[in-house]
Amino acid sequence: MFDQNSEKKKIDSVMAWRLFLSKTLNLTPPLPNPNFVKTSKFSTSFLVTKIPKKLRKKHKKPESPRTRPVQLHSSTLFHFESIIVRDSTFRFLTKTKQFLSKQPQRVLLLDDAGKLHRELGFPRGRKVLKSIQRHPLIFETYRHIDNKMWLGFTDFAEELLQEESSIMDAMEMDRVKRVRKLLMMSKEKRIPLSKIYHNRLLFGIPEDFRDRVAKYPEYFRIVVENDGKRILELVNWDPTLAVSELERQFVGSEDRVIKAFKFPVKYGKDLGLDENDTRKLNLLNTLPLVSPYSDGWKLDMWSLEAEKYRVGVVHEFLNLTLEKRASIHNIVEFKEDFSLTRRTYEMLKKQPHTFYLAGTEMNWAVFLKDAYDENGVLIDKDPQVIFNEKLYNFAQMQQREVVSGIGEK
Repeated sequence: MFDQNSEKKKIDSVMAWRLFLSKTLNLTPPLPNPNFVKTSKFSTSFLVTKIPKKLRKKHKKPESPRTRPVQLHSSTLFHFESIIVRDSTFRFLTKTKQFLSKQPQRVLLLDDAGKLHRELGFPRGRKVLKSIQRHPLIFETYRHIDNKMWLGFTDFAEELLQEESSIMDAMEMDRVKRVRKLLMMSKEKRIPLSKIYHNRLLFGIPEDFRDRVAKYPEYFRIVVENDGKRILELVNWDPTLAVSELERQFVGSEDRVIKAFKFPVKYGKDLGLDENDTRKLNLLNTLPLVSPYSDGWKLDMWSLEAEKYRVGVVHEFLNLTLEKRASIHNIVEFKEDFSLTRRTYEMLKKQPHTFYLAGTEMNWAVFLKDAYDENGVLIDKDPQVIFNEKLYNFAQMQQREVVSGIGEK
């Protein structure tokens, strides 16, 4: 009995000491390390540890001026935007047609064509043959006796080119008139010949216009500067041509022109006027407009009158184009000649009743809205525009068929 009691006391004392030491010395067992990786004698390398692409969250790329559209979705006119898409679709057709037409015998080695992605308008790194095969009625490839592959026009396309050449000859005087008006609008009444040539398709000017100019010494003069640059100068000022399309519209319908533009008075809201008085004040601020054929370039650059002048210049410039539209690249090239500023984009956006800007903020095009109907169809079509539309239709055909006016091909 004594031994049992003493043994029990010893056990109790040991347990008491263990409890005391655990509280005073913090002898609790450590927590498991979450970063500790257990090793296993079995391999797990065969397990799929990545999330499949279909299940991954798609991170939206941040918008930039290169991708951000000019118009909000609510104000987008899709018939104008579709014209920009059409231009992109037929970029290869248009550029290759230009480039090939200037080559000897209108042919080009296929190996050389594959290196000319900028000149021919096909994506860099892609095979040119794929772009050629999209337009079998227009372009063809063949193996010559030298055993090399060549690119050229089909017989059908050659007939189309003859038709286009006839249009160019028939419209020559109209093109001369357009160039005269461009020179009359310019600051110094002179424009580098290269600029007109680079933008010739915009105005329907033929490839050999630089040679045709010599036929009209009463209108034009070519001056060669010290650096070799050829400048086209205006010889005579014609007051009958110095009338803008806006001025003609104003005579016919004053209200139409008034509604087309808006130059609101600065800080007009602070004047506390009612809606009717504000409208009248803005009208007084808008009129009179400044003719693009005046010396508006002499005005203070940031004055209201100077802005009216620049708006009128762009409006008249677009009226001289075949399709009443132009891209940022066309306008920028004539920036110095027409005294335009870096804020042309912002200036045009302030006149939404007259101009529509399509595309992206970095690569936009401007349309004259009144020149198109409600479906986005050009109201007054130049013969060259009609030909271009016919060419686009043929370019989309994959099989030769009977086509009216050309015959069976």
